[in-house]
Amino acid sequence: LKQGLSSAFRRSRSSAMAGKALIVVDPISTGGSVAVEAKNKGFSVIACWTSDLTDDFRTHVPENAKGLKYTAQVEEKATVGETADAVKAAAKGLTIAAVIVGGESGVTLADHLSLELGVRTNGIFPGGDRRNKSVQQRAVKASGLRAVREALGRKWAEVEEFVSREPMPVVVKPVESAGSDGVKLCKSKDEAKAHFELLMESQRKCGAQGAAVLCQEFLKGKEYVVDCVSRDGVHKVLMIWVYDKRPTNGAAFVYYGMIPVDSKSQEAKILIDYTLGVLKALKLDNGPTHGEVMMTMDGPCMVEMNCRSHGWDGAWVPLARKLTGGYAQPECAVDSHTDAAAFAKLPAVFPSPFKAAGQNVMLVSFFAGTVRATPGYDKMKKMPSFIALQTGVGVGSKVELTVDLFTAVGVLVLAHADKAVLDADLAEVRSMEKAGLFLFDEEVDPMQFEPSPDTIQPAGRRRSSSFGETSVVATGVTPTQLYTTAALALACGVIAGMVLGKKIV
Repeated sequence: LKQGLSSAFRRSRSSAMAGKALIVVDPISTGGSVAVEAKNKGFSVIACWTSDLTDDFRTHVPENAKGLKYTAQVEEKATVGETADAVKAAAKGLTIAAVIVGGESGVTLADHLSLELGVRTNGIFPGGDRRNKSVQQRAVKASGLRAVREALGRKWAEVEEFVSREPMPVVVKPVESAGSDGVKLCKSKDEAKAHFELLMESQRKCGAQGAAVLCQEFLKGKEYVVDCVSRDGVHKVLMIWVYDKRPTNGAAFVYYGMIPVDSKSQEAKILIDYTLGVLKALKLDNGPTHGEVMMTMDGPCMVEMNCRSHGWDGAWVPLARKLTGGYAQPECAVDSHTDAAAFAKLPAVFPSPFKAAGQNVMLVSFFAGTVRATPGYDKMKKMPSFIALQTGVGVGSKVELTVDLFTAVGVLVLAHADKAVLDADLAEVRSMEKAGLFLFDEEVDPMQFEPSPDTIQPAGRRRSSSFGETSVVATGVTPTQLYTTAALALACGVIAGMVLGKKIV
């Protein structure tokens, strides 16, 4: 009976949304899942693509978004007004219910387009572009909250004094970075200058209008992410995660996973209070957000606030639904824009205790070579707590030692009602990594392995398009090639997808 009523309710909601169009700006990464949820709710979904987003990056979507048929697709025009006219023409008389941001590259256009079309919007932030990380830090500092010490410049001379007086190491990154791409922890002034000039040159080559580089203090502490949705200034906290980072393979920060945090813990209470203050400072009143916060010795400090859904190509969504008992950010993002009743039913903070035990596990390789077989993956799929595996590594792939997000070899989602089962499976995964997840045609001696000098370290921060966006080394691609591609793409304001040729099992 309950299942029948639930199905009837879904049909009723879909019927109510018939005749309405929902616009998703750059539906890549988890934005693809947002588009899928909008379609499931009965909306006619229109994709609006920003001019910087290449055809290649448009394919970086979760498995559930592959093959999604859009009612129409619109390219960004020369002006916001012209883009709005194109969207209205594509809607063909349908009522435009909402404009929702998909990927990081769509944040600015989504703000402007939603305002132009007269739908629920965050509007134009008076302090500047919300996506700009320096704008964010200034706004947070002005509100009285702890913010990062930083200097922004287009020329080295504009930041040199800051770097000279700031204790080493310092973080150097693009002002509109997405993912840990382009971010480097620099241990000397010379290293900071070299990376600054590399980033500016990369941005100039692709004509980035907002090209600039941030030099920031290195925040020491534990890094958390806080996922929210908002409607008319009312905020709902959907999940808090903490990153598991460890020194590995000669790299200072290698991500081993993302662990859910109990909402009734003391750190969660502190993080929630701080994050809601950040949302208020940035006037983020509507839609999904994904905040990154470092818990330092003197309290929480924002790394950055991502004005869109949590990335990772939505690899974490199945786990979030297990933990909360049925909901996750993609569908809540749609409701925050279109369904006041559904939004009101969401709890102010996610449930405690969790409905299951679970973890997103970043897979680490301690070996390198050309993959002949993947026995480690095969064993994982048979584990009692196995939920999903997302990876780009298969037979024929070239695997490097994991030293950063690019060289991780997959994201494994584990969840089980019994925490002891989860812990046993997780311990087995870590043991398998040490023994080797793959069989190789030829194996590179780890003692001879030298990572590229341009390899980007997470530098005390982490996104995840947006794990948004971990990449795995595919056949014929070196870490240096991956870095160069990512740096150029990010300078144009584009976020990378999770994995080229990825698949969810």
